[in-house]
Amino acid sequence: MSEQGERLQKVLARAGFGSRRACEEVIAAGRVAINGRIAELGQRVDPTEDVVEIDGLPVDLRTDLVYLALHKPVGVVTTARDTHGRSTVLELVPSEPRVFPVGRLDRDTSGLLFLTNDGAFAERVSHPRFEVPKVYVAEIRGRVSPSQRKALEAGVELEDGTARAQKVRVRAASAGRTVIELTVREGRNRLVRRLMDTLGLGVLSLKRTAIGNVGLERLRPGHHRSLTRAEVIDLLRSGNA
Repeated sequence: MSEQGERLQKVLARAGFGSRRACEEVIAAGRVAINGRIAELGQRVDPTEDVVEIDGLPVDLRTDLVYLALHKPVGVVTTARDTHGRSTVLELVPSEPRVFPVGRLDRDTSGLLFLTNDGAFAERVSHPRFEVPKVYVAEIRGRVSPSQRKALEAGVELEDGTARAQKVRVRAASAGRTVIELTVREGRNRLVRRLMDTLGLGVLSLKRTAIGNVGLERLRPGHHRSLTRAEVIDLLRSGNA
């Protein structure tokens, strides 16, 4: 056991993993590892050198990491700077510490967007190979036929390969419009709009309502909140390893 650093339960509590007592219980249950070995109560850890895992997932114990959930409005671009003078998502969050968007939402799409200064988190949530589920609600001009819905779930051939929605649910329908909810596990650019265009479905509006188990809930357009530590861990567990 290393004599350097601070006691593990203190470091975990300071990083937002719960009270010190709760962190002691997680350690006692054998759920925490340091440098690949199961941790012990009272063990010391150096957050800048040691690799700490909870339930097999690496966790960063730095206290300067930021994880934000933003409700991006329509008309705002997902970039740090826009050469055309349009509003960007960085104008809607604090300037310090500096964060960057996790993935993208196009200018005409609203909804949930994460911003962070944790590159490993961004990679885990946005890279296509991890298949973290993302839920979109689309308002479509006219009706969506059973064959179109089936095609969305079975797979549609796009110019960069076949893509599909894991789940499609009709939320409302009338003669003039249909509201559908789609769950996708890919991160390709403008994927949902491209699926709709290929099937001849005119999109009136598109909103991303959830990423993993984190939803928009009551977050208003243009507003943001910090993700909880539990939400960050849950997102790291989402999708495929």
